[in-house]
Amino acid sequence: MNGQIIRLSVPSDQAVVERVAALIDRRVAEDDWRPHSSREAALNCWAKLGGIRVAVLKAKGLL
Repeated sequence: MNGQIIRLSVPSDQAVVERVAALIDRRVAEDDWRPHSSREAALNCWAKLGGIRVAVLKAKGLL
């Protein structure tokens, strides 16, 4: 994604990466960060969750 490699544990993780990427793309395009108060708050919260979401955020240059 964006020239970055996202390591997948199992083949089904590909679908998760695509779903997370679509969600993040929509949130960025619509500037919709609910239930968080801002983009920064949402990114901080998602960063704490770890896993595939963080890998996608890093690949998109958001973290």
